[in-house]
This record gives sequence, structure tokens and C-alpha cells, in this order.
Amino acid sequence: MDLDELLSFKPSKPSKRTLDNDGASKEPDDHPPVAKRRALRDPVAPTRDVSGLGMNGISEDEKLRILQSLDKEEEDASEPGEVLDVGTVKRMLLSFEKKVLKNQEMRIKFPDLPEKFMESELELNDEIQKMNVIATVPEHYPILIEMNAIQTLVGLLSHDNSDVAIAVIDLLQELTDVDTVTESEEEAQRLIEALLNEQVVALLVQNLERLDEKVKEDSDGVHNTLAIIENMCEFKNEEVGVASGEQGLLVWLLKRLRVRQYDANKLYASEILAILLQGSETNHRLIGEKDGIDILLQSLAYYKRRDPASPDEAEMMENLFDCLCSSLMFTPNRDRFLRGEGLQLMILMLKEKKVSRRSALKVLNHAMCNAEGADNCMKFVEVYGLRSLFPVFMKTPKMSKKAGTNQSEHEEHVCSIIASLLRNVQGASPRERLIGKFTENDHEKVDRLMELHFKYRKRIRDTDEEIRREKRLSASASTPETEIESYIRRLDAGLFTLQLVDYIILELYLCGTASVRSRIGTLLSQHGDSLETVRGIMREYVDNMGDASASKDSLQQEKQRIATLVDQL
Repeated sequence: MDLDELLSFKPSKPSKRTLDNDGASKEPDDHPPVAKRRALRDPVAPTRDVSGLGMNGISEDEKLRILQSLDKEEEDASEPGEVLDVGTVKRMLLSFEKKVLKNQEMRIKFPDLPEKFMESELELNDEIQKMNVIATVPEHYPILIEMNAIQTLVGLLSHDNSDVAIAVIDLLQELTDVDTVTESEEEAQRLIEALLNEQVVALLVQNLERLDEKVKEDSDGVHNTLAIIENMCEFKNEEVGVASGEQGLLVWLLKRLRVRQYDANKLYASEILAILLQGSETNHRLIGEKDGIDILLQSLAYYKRRDPASPDEAEMMENLFDCLCSSLMFTPNRDRFLRGEGLQLMILMLKEKKVSRRSALKVLNHAMCNAEGADNCMKFVEVYGLRSLFPVFMKTPKMSKKAGTNQSEHEEHVCSIIASLLRNVQGASPRERLIGKFTENDHEKVDRLMELHFKYRKRIRDTDEEIRREKRLSASASTPETEIESYIRRLDAGLFTLQLVDYIILELYLCGTASVRSRIGTLLSQHGDSLETVRGIMREYVDNMGDASASKDSLQQEKQRIATLVDQL
């Protein structure tokens, strides 16, 4: 480009934002998408009109000065920006505080004249956006705490202008981003602790209530709010879980999940709810008290005759199932599940053979296990659930690579449900119906049961042999840590499923008909096996029994009951 072209050059005007059919503003096609952050438009700088200047009106010295000036501007643009040291961060925070105070003063002075305080609001918004660079230096996060910037930022979440609140949310999401603070974990924990002390969850929920997700910027604000919660859970999971229950986030998530239409924020809400429910008895209790079991069942009912339309929607469905399973660990929620006809819904899913069938088995397993699942077990037999259960026991369906459950997990869930039924179903008629299933069609279910026994017995034998071979090759002595590692490897190979299968064999052999006992003995003999193998596996099961959700007394009683059955065998 020669000097004539330089002097006559005018920058092209940026393309305008278009509106979609709903009237919502939309970025032009060439605008790059930005994840978890609103697309910000920089104002176009005014340009000088140089159309009247020609080459004849400029001397050689002036041409030289212009060229030198252009070269200097290029050099300045290529130089690195200001280093973010302690002094720079403090100056930035002081400037931010001044902008906050100025905006407050203008709003107080001219409460009914937006044109008077709008300029200060724009300056405040720009200042908050500039502070995003602090996320690149997490080692300076303590300065934010020392200068009370966290208190000020959290306070701005309730600002009358939702755009300012959304700018703060964007900043907090950047500051807490796990990828950013991996090397400064201690500083990140201090930051999150300071946020929790300022009741940030309550203010985030308050802000969520006023955001309209039909507006693109507000929808992004909701997404980034959930990202903040997820980021904080990475460092303070228990504290954030408690705060979410006490400060209203759990209730907001349940309300958000009631919206039938699927979108990205509904997926994120289901994921956050699943995180908050993991291992938190307080939240398990709260979700039951807030009708959360019914809301989850209503949301899942949509998929009893439909498959998710996309992989993301399938992930959301699995999150809802996980939330339900976590909630059922709290015993009173099993009663709510029973009253809400959750059993009937899961049985329908088993019949329909949709994608939801795999997770329905998992929910039934959680609802019916242990002594606390006795009522659900009795109801399951009463509503003819056996008709839907045993077909999936007889034939393990093929699992796609994208399926959330593999074949081993499927067989574990089915065997666990049958074991729970044998343990909890009482009364002559219901128990006869259950045990009678194993005599149908020439004892085909006994054959299938023994097939699973031999399958998983071989897996454990192969794993045991591999562990023994590694021990022989290793010069180091066995330690408690290596023993635990070996036991985990055996569990991964299917030890627990084998124990469930052998428990069913134990119950059927002692309580079933003579034909069932004969069939079990014959199949064991044909494979060179005996009841002594079953007895040994069950003794190991009793020795390693443990359930964090069960009391010591009930656990001891269960151990004694199974040990008595083993002795009778």
C-alpha cells in the first residue's frame, strides 16, 4: 500500500446485528461463537475525513513524518501489554471501586433519570470486563480478598441493571474456572471460601429468578451461573452442597427441570443437581421435602415411550436417573417413590424396551435393596413386575458403545433386584409366585442362573490366577494396600455379581422345590463344581459385607442371617 492509498483509506463499517423471527438480536454469520461468555461489541472509532487531502498538498518532510508515525504505532501495537503485578492489580481494583461508588452516587442523585446515570453504568460494566484478565494470575487472588473486592462483586449481583450482574457472573466464572486455577489451588480455595462467606449462592439464585432465558444474554448468564456452581464444587463440594440446599439453589434447579422443552441449560441444571446430591443426606432430605421425587418422575415419564432425540438429551436423561438413584439412598424418599407410582413407571420402561430401560433397572435396584426396600419389593410383585423383570434376566440386551450401561452392569442390577426380592418378599402367596418363576418352561431360569454362575466364576478364577502370577514375579512382600488393590480388581472382574448369583442359588436351594434343587445339583456336577464352591463364595461375601447406609445392628443381623443359610446349605 503506497502513501496515496494510506491517506485515502477508510475502514469498512462492521456488519449490523440481525434479528431472528422472534425479534431477538442475532450475531452476523461471521461473528465467532464464544462459549460461556456474551459476545461483546467494541465501539467503532471515529475516522478522520482525509478525502480532501491530495498528494500535491503534502511536502516530502510531512510524508516522512507520517510514515515514521505509522511505523511507531505498529511498534507500539506489537509491544506486550502491562504486566499484571501486584501494583497493577491493586490499581485496577481501586479504579473498579471508584466506578462502583460513582454509579451508586449517580443512581441515588438521579433515581428517575436513567440518562443521568447511564454513562456511569457503562463505565462500570467496562471496568468489570477489564477485570477478566485477573483470572490469568490466580496467585494474586488474595488481593481481591484483602481489598474487599469480593464483597463488592457479590453485592453487584443484585444490581438493578441485569447487564451489570451478568458481567459480574462472567467475571466470577472466569475467576473460578478449574482450568485456570489448577496450579494455584490454595488461592482458589481461599477465593471460593470468601464467596461462600458472602452468601454468593443465595445472590446467584436471586439473580437467576429475574433472568429471561428467551434473551440470548440472559440465557448465557444462566449457563455461566451454573458453571460457577460447578467450579466451586470442584474445590468445596460439601460446603457448596450445603449452601445450595439452604440458599435455594436446589429448589430453583427442580423448577428448571420441570420445563418440558429440552435445551442446553436444562442439561446443565440436571448435571449440577446430580453433583449436589452425591453423598449429601441433607440434600436427599430436602429434595424429598420439596416434592423433588415427583418432579424427577414426571420429567422421566416423558421417556417411557420415547428415546432422547440427541446424545446431549440422552445425557440429561441419565442425569435425572442418577438424581433419582441418589435420592433413594434416603429411606423416607423410598416411600415417596412408592406413593408416586415410581415402581409402575419403571416397570413400563422395562416393557417398552426404549433406551430408558437400562436406567430403570438401576432405579429399581436402588429402590428395592436392603431391608428398607421391603415395601417396594412387595408392591413390585403385587403389580406384576415379575413379568417385566425376568425377560431382561433371561437375555441381556446388546449394548451400544454409547450406552450408559454395559452388559456386566445390566446383569448386576437384574441379579441384585432378584436377590432383594428373595430377601424381602414375605407371605405364602407372593413368595410362591416368585420362586415358582424358576420352575417355568422346564426350569429355564435356573439354567440361566447357573450360566451366570459359571461365567462369573471363570472370570474370578482367571483374575485370581493373574494376581498370584504377579505376586510370584514380584519380590516385594504383600501389604494391606496390595491386598485392597487385589480385592478391587476382583470386584472389577465381577465378584459382586457372582456373590449375588450365588445368594440366589442359596435361597432357591433351601426354599425352592425339589426339582429346583435337583436341577442346581445336576448342573454343578456337569461342570465339575459343587455346592462347596457356592458356600465358599458366600462366606467371603459375609466376611466383606458393609453398607454405609445401614446401621451396625441391621448389618450384623444381615450377616448372621446369611451365615445361617450358608450353614444350612
